[in-house]
Amino acid sequence: MTRVYAVVAALVVAVALAATYWFTFASRHGDEFAACRGSSIAMGTASIGGPFTLVNGAGETVTDADVITKPSLIYFGYTFCPDVCPLDNARNAEALDILIEQNRDVQGVFISVDPERDTPAMTQEFAGYMHETMVGLTGSPEQVAAASRAYKTYYKKQEPEEGEEEFYLVDHSTFTYLVLPKVGFVEFFKRDDTPEEIAQRTACFIEHAPGS
Repeated sequence: MTRVYAVVAALVVAVALAATYWFTFASRHGDEFAACRGSSIAMGTASIGGPFTLVNGAGETVTDADVITKPSLIYFGYTFCPDVCPLDNARNAEALDILIEQNRDVQGVFISVDPERDTPAMTQEFAGYMHETMVGLTGSPEQVAAASRAYKTYYKKQEPEEGEEEFYLVDHSTFTYLVLPKVGFVEFFKRDDTPEEIAQRTACFIEHAPGS
């Protein structure tokens, strides 16, 4: 048993040293957000996010430059999602409320990965129900696929049972992405992150953003 404890202790020390090394490395090599990061993407943020062209609730074609005009929490899902999407977006809405109470100008963005069923109006209705600041976006299958690739997300339509073709489910990743105007993607949040944690880390990124 003593040996097991020793191994565990050694692992804990190793993880702590690695974390300390990374924080020091990031701080010395120009990562202005080093104090805010809670994910393992570290300096690889440049590989996530980028331009997209989608359709908003009014049926207008918009780009990322049109949409990301303020710090944004972006989530990829679909309106027919029975449980995960409503729960995750309700959590994000709580985080937005906390940030707005702090006088921070933020918004949510919900991107549907189910363009076969989710019309622009339906997508915006879902987003608006979740939070008044949340923007709903969808598009053609090609547009949605391009946006998904940019953010390294995953989605796949499940094969429906015969006779129930309209009731299919869509498997999809469940990360929430924090994107800042003129900066781009800076962080992602997992399902077990609380509204308070998301709000705290988002506030940190906003405060450390260039020109803030």
